[in-house]
Amino acid sequence: MMRFGGALLVFLVLTGCEEEATPESEPVRPVRVTVAQSTAGGETVRLTGDVRAQETVLLGFKTGGRLVTRTVNVGDTVEAGDLLARLEDATQLNTVQAAKAELSAAEGDVDRTETDYGRQAELLERGFTTRQRYDTALQVLRQAQSRADAARAQLANAQETLSFTALYADAPGVVTAVGAEPGEVVAAGAMTVQVARDNGRDAVFDVPERLISTVDPNAVIDVSLVSNPDAVATGRVREVAPEADPVTRTFQVRVGLSDVPDSFRLGSGVTGTVTLAGTAATPLPASALTTVEGAPAVFVVDPEAGVVALRQVEIGKFDLAQVRVTGGLEDGDVVVTAGVQALRPGQPVRIGEGG
Repeated sequence: MMRFGGALLVFLVLTGCEEEATPESEPVRPVRVTVAQSTAGGETVRLTGDVRAQETVLLGFKTGGRLVTRTVNVGDTVEAGDLLARLEDATQLNTVQAAKAELSAAEGDVDRTETDYGRQAELLERGFTTRQRYDTALQVLRQAQSRADAARAQLANAQETLSFTALYADAPGVVTAVGAEPGEVVAAGAMTVQVARDNGRDAVFDVPERLISTVDPNAVIDVSLVSNPDAVATGRVREVAPEADPVTRTFQVRVGLSDVPDSFRLGSGVTGTVTLAGTAATPLPASALTTVEGAPAVFVVDPEAGVVALRQVEIGKFDLAQVRVTGGLEDGDVVVTAGVQALRPGQPVRIGEGG
């Protein structure tokens, strides 16, 4: 009987303890977080190019002939009107001399026929000659004047042809190439001297096709020397080639530079940096991303309640390390970046060290 009573007492005690027990409290999960902060849209692109003159002219003779002298070499600085090269001009000089002789003879005929005409006019007025002789003298004078006019035109043409044997600079600049050496026979119009004019500098880049549509024409581009990154100039897109290079499939883009340092010499290698057009986005570690109903989402912490809420977001670009959120977040939102696998909406959390 005593054994039965002891067992009953133990049963009652245990039953009472079970009735008084309370369910376990919700666990508080440690998490790491970051504060959402949007950045300007688009990616930063760096391309390598070189410095060129905004205008480069190919200077050549208007007539062909043998080159007898070239007064400049690559790298020389020239001013407007400087003699660059000269062709053999013996034939042109002879033509000028012949034209001068022809003009002198024609002008002599004009003087003689003017005298004859004046005499006939005076005699006709006094009645000592006939009208026919007067008309003949007038006709001869006019013919002589026409021959003189033709001789003047021939002389002008001969002098102009002679001028074609000398090549002059048309503007200040630097010689960047030569096309012929003394003694060579050059054709009319062939490049003899190439001059980069001193009216500005461009940074020229070969831009991939995928970037052309995202280059903002008004974007300020930072350009620095490859050999000296501290030498920096800025510029804007001045010209985009309408056609891609058939081999590289890239488009040549010329950036007009302003405040160009002296170290930006023609041909120097440069690096251009520009942020392409795009939508503003919030960068987050890829570990912050989860899903809700098949759509991307992140956990956002309510700082006052200490719990998390699941929020659907829009992703603009992502890789294994980072995602760029283009919608669903506001600046200042506290986003969980580690520990999302163990969370559910309404879960109490504690921001861990390093969060």
